Formats: sequence, structure tokens, C-alpha cells
Amino acid sequence: MLDFIYYPVSFILWCWHWVFGHIFGESSAVSWALGIVFLVFTLRAIMFKPMVKQVRSMRKMQEFAPEIKKLQKKYANDRQKLAQEMQKLQSQHGVNPLGGCLPMLLQIPVFIGLFHVLREFEPGKTENYFFDAQGVQSYLDANLFGARLSNWITQPGAELAAYGVDRTSVILVAIPLMILASVLTHLTARHSVARQNPDAATQQTAIMNKLTLWIFPLGVLVGGFFFPIGLLMYWLSNNSWTLMQQHVVYQKIDKEEAAAKAAAIEKRSAAAPKPGQKPAQAKKAAPPRKPADDVNAKPDAKPDAKPATGGAKPAAASKPRPGAKPQTGKPSGGTQVPGPSADRSRKKSGRKNR
Repeated sequence: MLDFIYYPVSFILWCWHWVFGHIFGESSAVSWALGIVFLVFTLRAIMFKPMVKQVRSMRKMQEFAPEIKKLQKKYANDRQKLAQEMQKLQSQHGVNPLGGCLPMLLQIPVFIGLFHVLREFEPGKTENYFFDAQGVQSYLDANLFGARLSNWITQPGAELAAYGVDRTSVILVAIPLMILASVLTHLTARHSVARQNPDAATQQTAIMNKLTLWIFPLGVLVGGFFFPIGLLMYWLSNNSWTLMQQHVVYQKIDKEEAAAKAAAIEKRSAAAPKPGQKPAQAKKAAPPRKPADDVNAKPDAKPDAKPATGGAKPAAASKPRPGAKPQTGKPSGGTQVPGPSADRSRKKSGRKNR
């Protein structure tokens, strides 16, 4: 039914076992253990880009978490309206909520596929997907400190006897792997929680943090009693990769955000005036130009100034010489000058007419 998952998983495991089998031996437990580890690394490398998108999506959602809280308070009694407003807010910020769950969802079929493939390595089987009878037998013969990779702690005694091992050997190998896998699960969750924005914390976020910090590691520890040793190796290598990948990705994103902030600060400082420099004032508009006639015209003459008092006295009228007749003609300016000479001339002319 799930052969589309089992075949790819078994093929990748077959490839890595073929590589390490040429180095350490086909039936060596080291070859099979490294094959499982590098199966995990291959699948996680394929999912690296979705994981980076998941981290970026989570960081963006933390940025507008206060807006989400406002919507939750505003539409506390209207779930449908709240869902619509949440979708609108996520589309405005370019966040896809499924993008944050995709890497986790992709790991589930891989875990199921590897769990099934490792459980199918049983005595008497002639094939296991990409593995032939020789490949199945080499897996069954791989001895890891007295235990087989297909054994688990709660395995029935008859099956353990078929493998030729005792339960004590399985416990001594499985328990350390269980503890390491559980501790790494907790450290991975703690590293992720530490990167969260406290202002973005909600009730759902607090519940998820408790699950990832304590319940999931406890689940790995309890599940280790029922998981084959080979699957515990998968879980251990998967959590190791996740912890390393988170450190690298978060460090890269922190550098990008720091560079963006530095560029913004530099841009603002370049636009601001330097210390001691006066702020630039807007230039006044130039007055409209006068027409050519007004420009060439001379300014109006000033009114005549009053004669200064105390200055030179005006020249006295010149007296006629002794025996000279007074002038009766008009002055050179063409205007009659009133005076005694004019009156005398009028009187003489009147006498003669009489």
C-alpha cells in the first residue's frame, strides 16, 4: 500500500550500504549503521530548503503576532470571521502557514518507511524491497556489541533466540541510544523555543512549547522500548542533524537581519545633517521680472528741496542807471514782471490819451 514510500527509502539505504560495505565489510554493523545515518543526512539535505522557508515563515509570524492577538480578542466569539481575518493578515505579510509544517510533515512518511523496512529484515526472508537475499542476510549478521539492528528491548524471547542474542545485550545497546536521542530532542526543542519572540507568545504557543520540550523527548524515551536499534540510530542522527541545521540557519538569518538593520541605520544617518551643520533652508522664489519698459524707465525725480535758511541771500534787483528810462518791454522769458516801472508806463499812456 505504501510501496511508493518503502522503495525510495530502501533504495537510498541500499546505496549507502553498498558504499560503506566496500570499506568496512558487507556484514559489518558499522556499514549498516553509517548507511542509516547517511540515509537520514540525504533525506534531510533534500528537505533543507523547505526547512529554511519554515524558519523564515516562523520569524515573520512572530513579527505580526501582536496583530494576531488583537484579532483573537476582537473576534473571540466569531471563529469564521477570525479565520478570514487571519488568512487576510497572513497574505498581506506573505506568510503561508502550511510552509512551517511542511518539513515536519515530510519526515513522518520517511520515519514510517524506514521503520517498516528495518522491521522486514527477518530471518528466512529472501528479499526486502531493493535488498536481495544476500543483503537481508548481511543485515541479520551485523553484530553491534552482541545485539542485532533489528532487535528491540520488548521483543519476544523466541524472536531474540532466533537472532541468537539475549535481552541484556539489547538493553545495553538500546538504552544509551534512547537517552541520547531523547536528550537531543529536548536540546533541539529548547534551541527553537529560545529563538521565539516573547511578545509573540500565545496560549497555543505555550502549549506547543511544553509538548516539544518535554512530551516529545519523553515519547522518544518510552518509544525506544519498542523501536529496533536501527530505528534508534535513525532518530539519533535525525535529531543531531536538526540541531546542527538550526544553528546554521538561525545564524545565517541573524546575519541577514543585522545587515538589513545596519543598512537602514546608515541610510538614516546619511540623510541626517552632520553635527554643527545648519539645516538646509528652502530657497526663496525669485521675484517676477519687470517688463522692459519699467526696467529702462528712470526713477521719478525727487520733489524740489526747500531753500536752506541762513544761506546766501538772493541777488537784489538791479537799479536803473541815472537818466536811463525804465524798461517797459517784456522780459526775455516772455512773461511780464510786475513792478513800479510797469505801473508808471500805464499811467503815462493814460495821460497822453486824454
